[in-house]
Amino acid sequence: MFSERFIRYIKFEKRYSPHTVLAYQSDLDQFMLFLSDAASPETSQEPATTHPSQISHHDIRNWMVELMGNKLTARSVNRKMATLRKYFKFLLQEGVISENPTSKIRSQKTPKNLPVVVESTELTQMLDNREIFSDDFSGQRDKLVIEILFGTGMRLAELLGLKDQDINDYEGTLKVLGKRNKERIIPMNTELRILLSDYLELKKNQQFHNNSGALIVTTKGADAYPKLIYLIVQKYLSNISTQNKKSPHVLRHTFATTLLNEGADLNSIKELLGHANLSATQIYTHNSVERLKSIYKQAHPKA
Repeated sequence: MFSERFIRYIKFEKRYSPHTVLAYQSDLDQFMLFLSDAASPETSQEPATTHPSQISHHDIRNWMVELMGNKLTARSVNRKMATLRKYFKFLLQEGVISENPTSKIRSQKTPKNLPVVVESTELTQMLDNREIFSDDFSGQRDKLVIEILFGTGMRLAELLGLKDQDINDYEGTLKVLGKRNKERIIPMNTELRILLSDYLELKKNQQFHNNSGALIVTTKGADAYPKLIYLIVQKYLSNISTQNKKSPHVLRHTFATTLLNEGADLNSIKELLGHANLSATQIYTHNSVERLKSIYKQAHPKA
């Protein structure tokens, strides 16, 4: 009952993305199932917890222990704890509870993983190679996907949400709907503008019956979906990279790292990426430092 109210709140009032809503729903369902199992009549535990006010920080800590016992990473555990924090904060605001049990819960320490990137030079050479991408619709669509992700740094969900009407060819910009339904304008380079123009003409000639206005579509005209974009990125990044991770986010990381290496200031990169806080953008400075260390070791005689 209360979890359903919370889900409606984040879905309709906060207008979180469907993916985020689904993740929150899954986390809450798992937590409620844990509470139910822990209070099962088959055990010597107390009766099942039925009201949020009866849930204590001990219950939440016990769930954390079980999650870590199931080999979940600290990052995954912290994400689930973030769901509970949001949930109990909502209940506190609604007057359902008088004390937030997550206030005594500390996040797990997580290792700082540097963003995975590919060499921008090799990526550019691949995009310029006429033999890599076919001239038919699917080939030009695939090239456009790579060009947009690398040329704008947008997220996968933002790419899938792009409409034909979001393209401003006169200004040379793309209108992107990011997290929390926040719009931002991203400039396009000349090659991307030309490719977009050619792609739209090619898509028009296919005479697809698609009323959604989605920019990226399948070969049958249906809206593109996450798995399709992943397959496209993996296929073409395999030409230039042997690393295991080949995802749309790798191209976002590459976009940001390339800008930073070429002298762009951090605040500008933050705005282009659509980050809410500068701290999220600062992780790319670590990549640049590691790159400098690598160059130093290769070039300095005493390194």
